[in-house]
Amino acid sequence: MSTDARVAHNAAASRYEILLDDTLAGFAQYRLRGGSMVFTHTEVRDEFAGRGLGGRLVGAALDGARAAGLRVVPLCSFVAWYIEKHPEYRGLVDNDYRGLVDTPE
Repeated sequence: MSTDARVAHNAAASRYEILLDDTLAGFAQYRLRGGSMVFTHTEVRDEFAGRGLGGRLVGAALDGARAAGLRVVPLCSFVAWYIEKHPEYRGLVDNDYRGLVDTPE
């Protein structure tokens, strides 16, 4: 299996998927609510852990939300952590959910 990963938006399944060759390595599940993309769960299969695939997946999903003009609700703890570590995405977060990504001073 190669190490080339690609992220695909599977709108029919309401998720972004990361694939290595044709093998599903992980996904970021969401629900659309009004003008928001509500991230509910992110998962990378155990055999693909430790390769940075989760971050690559979530970054692409957030870029997709931005391109679609959607706000983000990071109910998934991994998505919230990723946004906290990558402040360039904080502006996407719905104001009512900023507390999920803002580190207390």
